Amino acid sequence: METVSTNRSHGGTQGVYKHSSSATGTDMTFSAYVPPHAEGAKLPVLWFLSGLTCTHANVTEKGEYRAACAEHGVILIAPDTSPRGEGVPYDEAYDFGQGAGFYLDATEQPWAQHFRMRSYIEQELPALIGANFAADMTRQGITGHSMGGHGALTIGLRNPGRFRSVSAFSPIVAPSQVPWGEKALAGYLGADRAAWREHDAVALIEDGARLPELLVDTGSADPFLEKELRPELLEAACRDAGIALTQRIQPGYDHSYYFVSTFLGEHVAWHAERLKA
Repeated sequence: METVSTNRSHGGTQGVYKHSSSATGTDMTFSAYVPPHAEGAKLPVLWFLSGLTCTHANVTEKGEYRAACAEHGVILIAPDTSPRGEGVPYDEAYDFGQGAGFYLDATEQPWAQHFRMRSYIEQELPALIGANFAADMTRQGITGHSMGGHGALTIGLRNPGRFRSVSAFSPIVAPSQVPWGEKALAGYLGADRAAWREHDAVALIEDGARLPELLVDTGSADPFLEKELRPELLEAACRDAGIALTQRIQPGYDHSYYFVSTFLGEHVAWHAERLKA
């Protein structure tokens, strides 16, 4: 693991790191904020998965989470959204290919070799974090924004024993039913819609996946609200399944990091409460 940069912030260290990934077959970059802590202490970990077109840098530079992480003693890890580099397939569209990995393992060509973000996020990167940081991997939470909100919900629902807390900002809750998701799932996984269901939060809940509770924030002025995000579908699925969903439609907020940064500190505190030793 190579250290790209470190900066002091709120008494802790904001680092950016690069490593060679066996899952994607490429170099991958991620950021990690480690708050101040006693020597030898192990801290809970909160994952933040970013959205379409983003890298680790978007939330790192715009998220305004470090003060809350320092106050509550939480490490925040922000991975990239896809493999990148020479030999990695590219698509000119912003919502497919590089920058748009959708947190799944592709089975269709030419994407299958490198686009293995599910394996990277669920297996490889947690092992790296546990081995190299002051992280208590028995206390993990996950959140994310937009495509990353989709990733947080689906990864959390598939791994309820790993994540004590799951939240999301402006998530794509039912990708099988909206244009962004239909394009990505068909392109990466093929035409068999049955194979899409484990990458769709609403479908996972319909098929029996359960979490004790969820926190979701979405802006009322989000331009993607009605066509792509469809929060009412998650609300109906959670109601039918008996999952305690706190879904807040925040008046006047859009899809940007002005919105995310406003409420990310609240999410950090919410996760911290559930990640206590």
